[in-house]
Amino acid sequence: MNQQKQKISEKIESIRDDLIELSHSIHKNPETSFNEYKTVAIIIDFLKKYGYDVQEKYCGIDTSFKAVIKGRENGPKISFLAEYDALRGIGHGCGHNIIATCAAGAFIGLAEIIKDYAGEISIIGTPAEEGGAGKVLLLDRGGFDNTEYALMMHPSSGGNNLVGRGGRAASSVTVSFKGKAAHSSVPSNGINALSAAISVFNQIDMVRPNFRIQDNINGIILEGGVASNIIPELSVCEFSIRAETMLRIKELITLVEECIARAESLTGAKAEIKVEPIYAERYPNMPMCEAFKCNMSELGVEMFYPDPTVLYGSSDIGNVSIKIPAIHDYLSITDDKTIQSHSSEYTKAAAMPQADDICIKGAKGLAMTGFDILESEEFRNTINEFHTRQVPEAYRK
Repeated sequence: MNQQKQKISEKIESIRDDLIELSHSIHKNPETSFNEYKTVAIIIDFLKKYGYDVQEKYCGIDTSFKAVIKGRENGPKISFLAEYDALRGIGHGCGHNIIATCAAGAFIGLAEIIKDYAGEISIIGTPAEEGGAGKVLLLDRGGFDNTEYALMMHPSSGGNNLVGRGGRAASSVTVSFKGKAAHSSVPSNGINALSAAISVFNQIDMVRPNFRIQDNINGIILEGGVASNIIPELSVCEFSIRAETMLRIKELITLVEECIARAESLTGAKAEIKVEPIYAERYPNMPMCEAFKCNMSELGVEMFYPDPTVLYGSSDIGNVSIKIPAIHDYLSITDDKTIQSHSSEYTKAAAMPQADDICIKGAKGLAMTGFDILESEEFRNTINEFHTRQVPEAYRK
């Protein structure tokens, strides 16, 4: 192993117990999107313990933060991205406690040698990945204007250590139908808000055979009435929309809006629509991915390329990957293939010894990849050239 990488690795190893404690503390205090107040306080206290100044409420977002350490002079600007929001109802069933811990460990590890190099490194706290698109909000507010390379990892399961995995674009639409309550014995006296919601579901199912392979619209009814003998005056439903690109997502949002308009016309209920920010498709920077793969191999973790036929999920890292070179590679925290993310079983796995080990190895791998970027101008040029070729021209306008 390169002498400087060895130094980075040893630094991270020296704080192993504190990193694992950080992961477990986040895990024990699950908080949903934009409500991660206690979690952020835990991470900030951790960084301050090691002597780093932290900018709180970064970009005016209560649960975002940023810490920076500079090298000997100006140079490449590298950011490690931390996620830490939990899932409604099941806690850290996506392992974001591990993501945050890896980012914190990588930042402290690379800080060990930054004074010998030109450039700067930072850790950016990115809230609300599970809903709310925190990174999109940060982008809109200039939160990545001083970042040239973004690095993060994501836990997986079943031994799937994946490098260069993409992701689909995604968004969500919430619609509230307002009708008129009435006794169910005389339904004509009311306006059935639930019927309007059901109409939207039925219309989407009717056009589903025309969807493209990567298109998906999945919905749930959040509110649909209070008693079966009362015509519902309010219904609320939420639709998750996925597609290959942001451009296609916009078309599917229009389709849902048209279904809602027809449901209004048919039932007389009035709709209020809320469209969430679009999570872009992902453009993993393969030179950076390859470097991470090589570094993880040195740490005893072999990584593989994803099956191109599998339909993968989404993340707001996609929006970042359009603006700057980024990686978001996957390290398995359990070999059990029956355990899937976004489940209570995965929540348990995210605080088990194998997950703790990945907290350390993932931090080392990210920091070592950050070092590769700092050290080599030629490598940076390769990264930048790949990014320019990779991202479609439509996103550069």
